Amino acid sequence: MSISALQKERAKYQPKLPKSLRGAIKMVEGDKTQSVADQEEISKLFPNTYGMPLITFEEGKESSVFNPVNVGVILSGGQAPGGHNVISGIFDGIKRIHPDSKLYGFLGGPGGLVKHEYVELTAEIVDEYRNTGGFDIIGSGRTKLEEEEQFEKGLEIANDLGLNALVVIGGDDSNTNACVLAEYYAAKNAGVQVIGCPKTIDGDLKNEMIETSFGFDTATKVYSELIGNIQRDANSAKKYWHFIKLMGRSASHIGLECALKTQPNICLISEEVAKKKETLAEIVDYMAEVVANRAERGDNFGVALIPEGLVEFVPEMKKLISELNDLLAEGTKTAEIFQNVKKSYRLEWVAEKISHESAVVFKSLPAGIANQLTLDRDPHGNVQVSLIETEKLLGEMVKARLDEMKKDGKFVGKFGVQYHFFGYEGRCAAPSNFDADYCYSLGYTAAVLVASGKTGYMSSVRNTTAPASEWVAGGVPITMMMNMEKRHGHMKPVIQKALVKLDGAPFKYFQSKRGEWAYKTDYVYPGPIQYFGPTEVCDQPTETLKLEKA
Repeated sequence: MSISALQKERAKYQPKLPKSLRGAIKMVEGDKTQSVADQEEISKLFPNTYGMPLITFEEGKESSVFNPVNVGVILSGGQAPGGHNVISGIFDGIKRIHPDSKLYGFLGGPGGLVKHEYVELTAEIVDEYRNTGGFDIIGSGRTKLEEEEQFEKGLEIANDLGLNALVVIGGDDSNTNACVLAEYYAAKNAGVQVIGCPKTIDGDLKNEMIETSFGFDTATKVYSELIGNIQRDANSAKKYWHFIKLMGRSASHIGLECALKTQPNICLISEEVAKKKETLAEIVDYMAEVVANRAERGDNFGVALIPEGLVEFVPEMKKLISELNDLLAEGTKTAEIFQNVKKSYRLEWVAEKISHESAVVFKSLPAGIANQLTLDRDPHGNVQVSLIETEKLLGEMVKARLDEMKKDGKFVGKFGVQYHFFGYEGRCAAPSNFDADYCYSLGYTAAVLVASGKTGYMSSVRNTTAPASEWVAGGVPITMMMNMEKRHGHMKPVIQKALVKLDGAPFKYFQSKRGEWAYKTDYVYPGPIQYFGPTEVCDQPTETLKLEKA
């Protein structure tokens, strides 16, 4: 493998661990837990793994003696910076438990477990990937572990390899699958533990015990560098508006964090749109007003940040998308019929099959956007919002509104727009110091949870605005984070997504500043991620975390 000069230097970096994980470790059990909602339903579905206590690891006095453990690891879902360090943390953790412990990586995500495709991760392999971005050490995939046949196939290979545990590194849906798997193996007394690790750049897997998901810090720093570059270009050329769509289907954490870092003229927050029950027309009016007011100052340029999943938060669009998801759900008769409908007639056919209110909205959309809403659903049965060009939809609608305002003498400037979508640019970046440390600690904690005989837990590292030595490691029962949601037309147990809190400190700070940022050109240019240098530059957590913990 060819490596860069930076990667050679980065390979020497030793991630920092909490003090509690550096020597003898004592496990402390806390209060019993219950699910965040739907307690009766969740407890019935998970009788063997529901209600378990919170766990905290503290500095111990005597080192325990453990037998070797064999652990399988799965990277699940979309990539996020730091996944390789989670694996290196697991590897170092189980080797410290006993030098004869072994780590096996299942290839291509959960599908590798079912297909029995794996590789033993030796020191030589792991060392090659420390502090690097991506998931290429073993690859990832989006196979959902939901069926008994899949569980049994997993158990076959677990028995063949003598696995004591599986560690699933993924987001909310992946960790939901991990919880279901843990329950199944516990019910069978299979002797295979299942531990989860919280991964998603979207930032929507968080709660009191999971302060942030890994990869969020790095991804938002990458996007903020690009936004800062674009802002400087806009302020130099003084002739373009840049509409930038940012990853984050289910929540606006990325958009909010990038706004806090860069101070753009507009940043839409999906959760606020939903609370205010704003229509597309109202959003467009707001954006057009900002453009017009800046034009009055002679500033015919600006930057607008748009969350990827915005359209699902606009009430009229949410209702439409929900009806489309039911109409086009995989395996339904209507979905089969739709595939056989002549393409030129499909939009008309869809409009006839949904409610009158939704049909009105559907027909008002540009044909390109309407078609995008009818594309194949994702593995969870939802519309693939990343394929919907929301930035272009808003750009075209804002232009049309400005044309109307110009006729009325309410807009005197020019409006040229450039479109961007920042997604893949940040998913596999080399992890920041924060993510390198955080991910390594998550992996090491997972190893300690395995050694402690736990199953159905997610690795937890808290107090993350403090120096890494003061972080608090432990475990949280996955059932504690679950509720019931409609998926594929059926109610299923899933980890509750964490949305931007409109009463939280990060949003309130943004809210207090956005009016000023809208009309002034007060851009901040964060620059690239810094790995080497002073702590105040290289080792800072996200603005979101700092405001939440202030």
